Amino acid sequence: MGKNILGTDFSFDIKINKGAGAFVCGESSALFASIEGRAGEPRAKYVHAVEKGLYDKPTVLNNVETWANVPLIINKGADWYASIGTEGSKGTKIFSLVGKINNTGLIEVPMGTTLYEIIYDMGGGITNGRKFKAVQTGGPSGGCIPESLLDIPVDFDKLYEVGSMMGSGGMIVMDDTSCMVDVARYFLEFLKEESCGKCVPCREGIRRMSDILEDICAGKGREGDIELLERMSSAIADGSLCALGGSAPNPVLSTIKYFREEYEAHIKEHRCPAGVCKALITYSIDAEKCTGCGVCVKVCATQAITGEKKKAHLIDKDKCTRCGACIQSCKFDAINVK
Repeated sequence: MGKNILGTDFSFDIKINKGAGAFVCGESSALFASIEGRAGEPRAKYVHAVEKGLYDKPTVLNNVETWANVPLIINKGADWYASIGTEGSKGTKIFSLVGKINNTGLIEVPMGTTLYEIIYDMGGGITNGRKFKAVQTGGPSGGCIPESLLDIPVDFDKLYEVGSMMGSGGMIVMDDTSCMVDVARYFLEFLKEESCGKCVPCREGIRRMSDILEDICAGKGREGDIELLERMSSAIADGSLCALGGSAPNPVLSTIKYFREEYEAHIKEHRCPAGVCKALITYSIDAEKCTGCGVCVKVCATQAITGEKKKAHLIDKDKCTRCGACIQSCKFDAINVK
């Protein structure tokens, strides 16, 4: 910003430092380590940043979004800012609204705006007229919130109460074609890779939870897996060194809490209700809808589809890899997934 600002003896320079890009570096002490050129690993929380932060000097650390509010508060006053939002969460919040929703993009809303308003008024509802199933808030460590809770006001306290969090402001909308077990598996796979590995509960615990979810999606789930995931979640959240491990169980716990029947269908019935998990589904052709156009035959890489022109075709289940190419190519909605 220069030397002798506005004719004073105060000089101030800003240096922009590019981070390492690791997810764990969203944690304050891991970020300090990264900026200092060390591996992005967190430290114990009894050492506070205001005492020893970057280069062991007192450090003020805030998100860019927080700093962006400072000029508004200075110019318009604290009372003005406090008039926006809820009792415990003041101001506005920016969300990245994505997924199975008509209007995707960045939105800024007052704290306390309901999920329903965000998804249906601003987001324009679910794509292709499908039914809403869940919304995941807070990034990969956030929880999945069901339709029954769409009327909750979005603030720090309410999201925490229902098993999710504000996090980075991510908001992923899912429709009835999403498998919630597969959703939990997907996020745990990401968190497993992003763990820095410094503490055992996070390093080993998330990996083991990920393995269990992989087995459930592959039709190898066992009785007691759900309860085991719940017990492991508690141990990982309590024993991890930083918030990555502390919040990692959220996708699993929230999907078990609100969509337990899907876990049970995978384990007890070897069935994926949403028709997503490849090991638990089969493809077939509806003879009444199939016109025998042959388009699906051309796109099938394993030659699993056969039939005469203008007659109903058949799928060889032994050859079918359930890649979905036939579904995408069929204009007559003749492919059934069970």
